[in-house]
Amino acid sequence: MSNSSRMRSIFRRKTSRALDKLDDPREALDESYDQQVRMLQQVRQGLAEVATAKKRIELQGQEMGLRYQRLANQARDAMEQGREDLARAALERRALLEGQVVALRDQFSALQQQTARLQDNERRLAERVAAFRIEKETIKATYTASEAQVKANEAVAGIGSQMNDVGSSLARARDRVAQMQARAAATDDLLTSGALQDLTAAPDADLERQLSEVTTKADVERQLQAMKATGAPDRSQPNPPREGPDAWLSIGGAQSGA
Repeated sequence: MSNSSRMRSIFRRKTSRALDKLDDPREALDESYDQQVRMLQQVRQGLAEVATAKKRIELQGQEMGLRYQRLANQARDAMEQGREDLARAALERRALLEGQVVALRDQFSALQQQTARLQDNERRLAERVAAFRIEKETIKATYTASEAQVKANEAVAGIGSQMNDVGSSLARARDRVAQMQARAAATDDLLTSGALQDLTAAPDADLERQLSEVTTKADVERQLQAMKATGAPDRSQPNPPREGPDAWLSIGGAQSGA
């Protein structure tokens, strides 16, 4: 495989991984779950704000109720002391305060209804988020298991981009081995035939080798002729081979003596 082909293969693998990441349903499910959690947090924050406003109105209404009762007591005390003018002023203030209390009570009632609706919405949304989380984790686990099974099946079947790269690598390795074996056999033949010269050998080494081969052949022929003539091995050597553990020391003695 050329460098350009290898680069294209790497680019395809990276592009495929990027697309798989974009199409991964697990990330889409997590994003949807996060959005629902944020919505639930917003509902709870709104519920807390409404509850705070309702509590503030409740405290204000309690304070106005105490003042309303106090004005009634002041008006009665003023009448007992013969101060009709003071009693009239207390009752007028009490009447004005009564209108304010009625408006505040209506606002408090509206906040109670709004709180009840928000609480109901918060409960239903929390149940939906919890159910979605369970389903999300189930789908993610199923997808992960299926993905692992697909990879395992592709590995066993020898398919897929990675296995294709492995197959290409094996094919290239086999081609290189075959080429190297053929080259080794060819150079052996060339060296044997003398077509290639050993540059590290001494001068005239090839001539000496050929002369040695001729001498060896002539010596073999001489021994064969002697054996044919006498029916026994040639004993004419000045130093026949010895016997025993050191017999190997006498091998070739005749040639060295010559």
